[in-house]
Amino acid sequence: MAERGQLPPPAKRLCCRPGYGSGCRPGQRAGGAGPGSGALCAGPSSAAAAAALGLLPLGKTQSPESLLDIAARKVAEKWPFQRVEERFERIPEPVQRRIVYWSFPRSEREICMYSSFNTGAEDPAAAPGGAATTPGGAADAAAAADENRLPFRRGIALLDGGCVDNVLQVGFHLSGTVTEPAMQSEPETVCNVAISFDRCKITSVTCSCGNKDIFYCAHVVALSLYRIRKPDQVKLHLPISETLFQMNRDQLQKFVQYLITVHHTEVLPTAQKLADEILSQNSEINQVHGAPDPTAGASIDDENCWHLDEEQVQEQVKLFLSQGGYHGSGKQLNLLFAKVREMLKMRDSNGARMLTLITEQFMADPRLSLWRQQGTAMTDKYRQLWDELGALWMCIVLNPHCKLEQKASWLKQLKKWNSVDVCPWEDGNHGNELPNLTNALPQGANANQDSSNRPHRTVFTRAIEACDLHWQDSHLQHIISSDLYTNYCYHDDTENSLFDSHGWPLWHELHRGVTSITNLEGWVGHPLDPIGTLFSSLMEACRVDDESFHGFSDFTENMGQCKALEYQHLPAHKFLEEGESYLTLAVEVALIGLGQQRIMPDGLYAQEKVCRNEEQLISKLQEIELDDTLVKIFRKQAVFLLEAGPYSGLGEVIHRESVPMHTFAKYLFTSLLPHDAELAYKTALRAMRLLVLESTAPSGDMSRPHHIASVVPNRYPRWFTLSHIESQQCELASTMLTAAKGDVRRLETVLESIQKNIHSSSHIFKLAQDAFKIATLMDSLPDITLLKVSLELGLQVMRMTLSTLNWRRREMVRWLVTCATEVGVYALDSIMQNWFTLFTPTEATSIVATTVMSNSTIVRLHLDCHQQEKLAGSARTLALQCAMKDPQNCALSALTLCEKDHIAFETAYQIVLDAATTGMSYSQLFTIARYMEHRGYPMRAYKLATLAMTHLNLSYNQDTHPAINDVLWACALSHSLGKNELAAIIPLVVKSVKCATVLSDILRRCTLTTPGMVGLHGRRNSGKLMSLDKAPLRQLLDATIGAYINTTHSRLTHISPRHYSEFIEFLSKARETFLMAHDGHIQFTQFIDNLKQIYKGKKKLMMLVRERFG
Repeated sequence: MAERGQLPPPAKRLCCRPGYGSGCRPGQRAGGAGPGSGALCAGPSSAAAAAALGLLPLGKTQSPESLLDIAARKVAEKWPFQRVEERFERIPEPVQRRIVYWSFPRSEREICMYSSFNTGAEDPAAAPGGAATTPGGAADAAAAADENRLPFRRGIALLDGGCVDNVLQVGFHLSGTVTEPAMQSEPETVCNVAISFDRCKITSVTCSCGNKDIFYCAHVVALSLYRIRKPDQVKLHLPISETLFQMNRDQLQKFVQYLITVHHTEVLPTAQKLADEILSQNSEINQVHGAPDPTAGASIDDENCWHLDEEQVQEQVKLFLSQGGYHGSGKQLNLLFAKVREMLKMRDSNGARMLTLITEQFMADPRLSLWRQQGTAMTDKYRQLWDELGALWMCIVLNPHCKLEQKASWLKQLKKWNSVDVCPWEDGNHGNELPNLTNALPQGANANQDSSNRPHRTVFTRAIEACDLHWQDSHLQHIISSDLYTNYCYHDDTENSLFDSHGWPLWHELHRGVTSITNLEGWVGHPLDPIGTLFSSLMEACRVDDESFHGFSDFTENMGQCKALEYQHLPAHKFLEEGESYLTLAVEVALIGLGQQRIMPDGLYAQEKVCRNEEQLISKLQEIELDDTLVKIFRKQAVFLLEAGPYSGLGEVIHRESVPMHTFAKYLFTSLLPHDAELAYKTALRAMRLLVLESTAPSGDMSRPHHIASVVPNRYPRWFTLSHIESQQCELASTMLTAAKGDVRRLETVLESIQKNIHSSSHIFKLAQDAFKIATLMDSLPDITLLKVSLELGLQVMRMTLSTLNWRRREMVRWLVTCATEVGVYALDSIMQNWFTLFTPTEATSIVATTVMSNSTIVRLHLDCHQQEKLAGSARTLALQCAMKDPQNCALSALTLCEKDHIAFETAYQIVLDAATTGMSYSQLFTIARYMEHRGYPMRAYKLATLAMTHLNLSYNQDTHPAINDVLWACALSHSLGKNELAAIIPLVVKSVKCATVLSDILRRCTLTTPGMVGLHGRRNSGKLMSLDKAPLRQLLDATIGAYINTTHSRLTHISPRHYSEFIEFLSKARETFLMAHDGHIQFTQFIDNLKQIYKGKKKLMMLVRERFG
């Protein structure tokens, strides 16, 4: 038989004539057909054979089976043929034929298992850890197309197309040809297929197509299905050695010569070699009795297992791992894991073989050592593959049907992998020293102490520990023997340590009012996913499909069709209570597991796994349609969880670091709401708490030995998934708000819970927005109660974010004003009167008051004059208060809001004047000054501009300063007001501005027109221009000339040749200013001469100066 991917040897075992030697087999033919005779594989009748193969439903056979067929079928399943021959001295030929006939596999399920990823009879996603996901929704069509390309589907197509021919069964060997139809780019090909089988298992396959894959090729599938579906059309011969026994010497010589003649090019060298060895007396071949026969069936020592190409398994896994998650490699690996589970379900020994091969390739992955050296964590998808690997090994070692020597071999291999440095840890990125939980059981004294002392638990640690578990455990035996295990009382000495005084098993310990727990690991999120596994097993038991009632033939017909799963309350064989079914048990198991109080584990990956597994389990529950029976289960479990004490995550007292129940409670709430609203709200409100964020969380009973806090230190946790948890808490609250619309009492209760338990301003803001949207739906009148809830939440957000930085703060303020507008005028008035607890002064004036005073708000609220004035008064009061508190940022807004009230406007203006000398910058004062001019207060604008000038300082090189425009505007304003105003501001300009170009620009503007000629308010002066020789312009001219001189020297200190031309242009502008003075020409000439003398070292520059200025 083929082992580890090698081709099978030429023979199974040695066969010889009767009486040839002591090593010969005693059995022989007892009559029958002559040499070369054959017979069809038909059984007693085609209908009987079909029924035996499972192709007809039970009870549909046309005639009963013969005793010979019944016996032959059982022998063919269990005994190797050599044992049959050794057990009986004479075996009648009809008996041999029936044994050979029944030795071929009878079910298409196994053929499908070895030629496709998923048989369609189970959902790999239901496996613990979520090993694989079946396609759904829009992906169904693509999945069906992929499935049609699988070898099993292609094999069926070849069979249905009549492509199988020349089918021959000789003993335990089946051969035939399969014609591959011509394709567009490929011609028709004929493949020669050979299959060996033993005890209803295919033990080796060969095909001339050269297939290199884990699965059997389509040609092997076609030939196998031909034999299963059309046994009466297959010629059956006994093993070839039986035929040869019937030949005399002449017949044997003729047989050999004809064989050599037909295949002389292939077998002649081998035939001559064998002839030479047989003629040699001392050859090895003559030292052995008998000769090999590849068709004679299995020997006693042969392992009975399906053919598995181990080399291809290794190559495929290695290829998938090397792709690093790209090209769908993660999905392919998940499908391989699903295949292992399928094999385990079928009790196929290749499950362990295949998992061993996969694990070896995983351990050889070079990325493991690379990640360990770099200190980086593996990706989540890769991490999940390792989890599935560990869980599958648990299934292997806990198999109650495995032999002790098998378990010992697996344990040795697991320990070897476990000791490798790069072996991944169980909890992801760091070690977690949990106690060895198997030590709590009776056989714990004999457990592996070295496992519990390891610094880190690896993905294999649980499987290693499980090797010490046995099915004779006292608790387990009681559970298996009785459904009412917890109601028994055991008081004998031998079991006294396993039960409390009431007869409850110690692992079921519950105490109301304290956070006591005996298991540190929760069932949901556990590496082995016990709840998910049990739920899937129970759900599979109650699944209703065609296969449950019509045998396997319907499976092959319906394979690949995406059908909606249906579940029924199929009764369990034993009831815990009257009326329970597998479906109710599955739902109850899921609810119990989801509601269990469990400590949040350490590490990012472990915490994400808790959330992921919870959501996966709830998603499966949501696929079940609730009926009255299931609603009763929900009610029962909800009440139990609310009253169950420390076992429950919904109990009155929980540990500070318990996994929150928000996601689970949301599902419970939506499920119970149509049937028991009171219970639904009670459950959801209890689950709203998030104690880990509370500054003072209730503590449990520290005196109890099993108290969580005594094992896990009470510290502020590193909850890496806290943002996700808070979002789930927000979703739960939003769901309750939506459901409570129109119910004042419920809304008040939910609001109180939100304000108490939610600590994130962004989530409260989201809830406020959600409530607002629900309350103002277009198809109904606004719900004023829900609007008030929305406003109240918005106010809480304002208070929470008032003194903290939040990038959404401006959006929040605008939204709150919108919400208050919808609530009514009293809400707007209230937020303005209490602005200091909600807004900054800037927000209150620039957003709140401004929006409230806008025309759109007045129109939206349909305000009368009295209401408008009341709002305006509140807005003005707010504006003045803000201006007093923050004049720099609120003064302008305050002036704008107070325009229509003279007293308020004057008060605001006075606040600006008071703050101008100390707290306000020149830019703020210039802005307010421009506002005053625009509003028709030029003198007030002038005064503010002079105050702004006292705060300004422009150095010689700041010729692009943003305040330049303000300075020019201030001078223009002063010039327009008259000579006195201009004379007053020029000294301020000279003092504050040192930039020559700015000063020259101001000087030029002042000489173009007469002061006061602009005609503001009808004022006009005489048409006489101001003289540059007198104040105030003389002072400005001297300052400008001085600025040019200072700037020139400053620029020459660090000038580079590329700036020479720019410097010459600067001197040209300077000369224009010099010439404005009556002796300017002389001053400029002296200035140039000084430059030539001082900077004579800069020859090229001075040459340019001489060329331009002489």
